[in-house]
Amino acid sequence: MREFDLVIFDCDGVLIDSELISARMLIAEVARLGLIIDLPYVERHFLGRSYPVVMETIRREFGLDLPPDFEAQYREALLAAFERELQVMPHVHEVLSRIGVPFCVATSSSPRRVEMSLNLAGLSRLVGDRVYTSTLVARGKPAPDLFLHAADRMGVRPERALVIEDSLTGIRAGLAAGMTVWRFVGGSHLGPDTPTEPEDALPHRRLVSFDQFYQIAPTLQQDRLTA
Repeated sequence: MREFDLVIFDCDGVLIDSELISARMLIAEVARLGLIIDLPYVERHFLGRSYPVVMETIRREFGLDLPPDFEAQYREALLAAFERELQVMPHVHEVLSRIGVPFCVATSSSPRRVEMSLNLAGLSRLVGDRVYTSTLVARGKPAPDLFLHAADRMGVRPERALVIEDSLTGIRAGLAAGMTVWRFVGGSHLGPDTPTEPEDALPHRRLVSFDQFYQIAPTLQQDRLTA
């Protein structure tokens, strides 16, 4: 009997190795406005968050209202960097090609960004239209809304869903949704030595590399289900 009826993948930092690129570009763009922040600050406050949350945090913490054209400029700079540098996570193609249960993507990224990211990573054909963004719900991560929306659209009860997340924000969202959560720490922004998570964001387990995915959950693999 398989453990799960649905796997929900985050995108940035899980399917694609994008978080360091995104952080570097955000740091550079706000520096043009005279605001100096560093990578640890971005990781603590912005990882896994939507742009409106980033904007509100900057306003609250630094008293800086980002200009109306900032989002567009940042996104264009980021997408240009993605075209030059973005890499798919190792072994993701194999996992998505061999998965034997329904799966989808639930991300805080904008629809345009996730579409371009999946195209650049060569994942669009595998994922199809099963992509849900925070624009579809009232509250983004760490609220459970996006994961609950994705499970509802996929016709699966939350307790039968497995979430693969990298950020503490995403872990909190998955736990709040009543789902099983694995933390992927194989991106260039994390690693096996990533510190232990706080009590309110403890995943059910860690996943260091996607080549371990079917070792941990063999019944999710297509040939095992059809054998």
